[in-house]
Amino acid sequence: MPHDHHDHDHSELDDMTSRVMALEKLLTDKGLIDPAALDVILDTYENHVGPRNGAKVVARAWTDPDFARALEEDATAAIHGMGFAGRQGEHLTAVFNTAEQHNMVVCTLCSCYPWSVLGLPPVWYKSMPYRSRAVSEPRAVLSEFGVTLPEGTAIRVWDSTAEMRYLVIPMRPEGTEGWTAAQLEPLVSRDAMIGTALVGAPS
Repeated sequence: MPHDHHDHDHSELDDMTSRVMALEKLLTDKGLIDPAALDVILDTYENHVGPRNGAKVVARAWTDPDFARALEEDATAAIHGMGFAGRQGEHLTAVFNTAEQHNMVVCTLCSCYPWSVLGLPPVWYKSMPYRSRAVSEPRAVLSEFGVTLPEGTAIRVWDSTAEMRYLVIPMRPEGTEGWTAAQLEPLVSRDAMIGTALVGAPS
């Protein structure tokens, strides 16, 4: 299964990249898109309204019990209250990892994804191998991302749709007692908020 973390079979990724580049060139040649404007849009979602927004939500949930409860009750309202709204962020549910249950998100039909808190979806999230195998063999998929969970930890897979998208709130790592939300934010990765990574203890 091709994704960001491994160097094995990248044929699907390479094929998709080639098709995207060919389409972009065709649309540019026809004057239908401006590459510079496209770069601005991509930069906005990747770096400004992307995973850093989600990291702020997670760090606040770790440090503010009232906010964590609000996330559990109505994640859409709680996240919009932080100013993180917009495309594909209209309907959100936060799912909390615990020692007993690990949550993982997939979209089996297409690539529904909460852009407002995670930015643009990674290529592997949209790939057919991930979309099918995350449901049928989640523990094996997680192991390919380098995540090995205790046998006693249940894995729950959440299927995103146009009506509901999910944000995983990973477990707060040990060794961060007394840390502020601002200090915790850099520890939170995009993949941890999809459920395909863990948040490690600070070095």
